Amino acid sequence: MAAEPKTRPTDASVPDFIAAVENPIRRADAEAICAMMGEATAEPPVLWGASIIGFGSYRSPTGDWPLVGFSPRKANLVLYVMPGFEGQSDLLARLGKHKAGGSCLYLNRLADIDRAVLRQIIDRSVASMRARYGG
Repeated sequence: MAAEPKTRPTDASVPDFIAAVENPIRRADAEAICAMMGEATAEPPVLWGASIIGFGSYRSPTGDWPLVGFSPRKANLVLYVMPGFEGQSDLLARLGKHKAGGSCLYLNRLADIDRAVLRQIIDRSVASMRARYGG
């Protein structure tokens, strides 16, 4: 049996975590992404581990993970789009300045991207994960 992941849901306050983000632009972007993911999932934000804000959850062979999530890191905003980006080249081409790898989408700031396209990527991710794992 696989070991449970170290990144697990906590009882820590998401608003307090976001309020502690030093860079005011990164903090405002984190608030906007938090609201967007909350709307997309109809789930409350939960702090997973020390720095990932996740929404909903699913059980995989490696344990429980959020359906979608993000982390406002110092270098950039990291969005966790669990099914990855296969079949989403149309959206990525219209998104704006970003980097993508595996199931991570890296953004410098929301001002660099089209928020409506980002919402479509998040919506597709949530729909894909719910179709695959239920919920």
